[in-house]
Amino acid sequence: MTDLPGIGSAMADKLASAGFGTIEALAAALPQEVASLTGLSLSASQRIISAAREALDLGFKTADEIYEKRMKVARITTGSRNLDSLLGGGVETQIITEFYGEYGSGKTQICHQLCVNVQLPAEKGGLDGVAAYVDCEGTFRPERIVSMCRAAGLDPSRTLKNIIVARAYNSDHQMLIVDGVQDMVNEKNIRLLVVDSVTGFFRAEYPGRETLVMRQQKLNKHLHSLSRIAYMYEIAVVVTNQVVARPDTVFGDPIAAAGGHVLFHAPGARVFLKKLKGNRRIAKLVDSPYLPEGEAVFELTEDGIRDPAGD
Repeated sequence: MTDLPGIGSAMADKLASAGFGTIEALAAALPQEVASLTGLSLSASQRIISAAREALDLGFKTADEIYEKRMKVARITTGSRNLDSLLGGGVETQIITEFYGEYGSGKTQICHQLCVNVQLPAEKGGLDGVAAYVDCEGTFRPERIVSMCRAAGLDPSRTLKNIIVARAYNSDHQMLIVDGVQDMVNEKNIRLLVVDSVTGFFRAEYPGRETLVMRQQKLNKHLHSLSRIAYMYEIAVVVTNQVVARPDTVFGDPIAAAGGHVLFHAPGARVFLKKLKGNRRIAKLVDSPYLPEGEAVFELTEDGIRDPAGD
């Protein structure tokens, strides 16, 4: 940080205490954010941010440079070949992947499995990294991690140490936790960030049409923070989402993801999960910038996410 022009050790400490402890965090910030959190003027904040962006070369790039970055995209296996194939090889880094569905459709189970699988070596479908889990609904279960990691041949004690969990208690706390993750990405080798679920607090705290605009603006800001983290640090960001019923729907599915149009555009991949008979679930890829729509069937087993027997 002190390598940037105009930033000495005292300024670097001030920025770090305000949540901008890395050049990446500073480059991704807005001038208004830096000014309000540090007490700096808007013009001074803009100069510092510009210096950070210049240091990271965040201006225009040629298409071949973007292509080269895309070639660095890594993937985490879900444990199911069917689901991996639907996602183009697994859950991608550099983007947000959203899983939404009704209660019991397997959203949290997938999140738990990814927290285990991200620790696998690359040749086994992992990223040899650490997972950060933002638990917004009190659904994280370490005992489930233990059963999954044993099936994957991992040491339970080590696996649990490599999952950093923070329980959020309201939407502001949720956003604060996510903002703090970027300070730990490089230090702790975080390669996966999970938010389960992303819209729950926002829906509970901003009910009714009179608060809709405020809710959507706040949610939009949160999603953009997640998107920046995914792209700048080249990690996988996975969010789960609740669903709402649309009784006025004449054509199409009357079940939709919560969050409205804000959620339609932020994730790089959106997957709808639905219960089938027994432990079987169906995943439908409803949106992706380059993958075709499709469906895949998987199972929730004691060992984790797997393909149905016989597949």
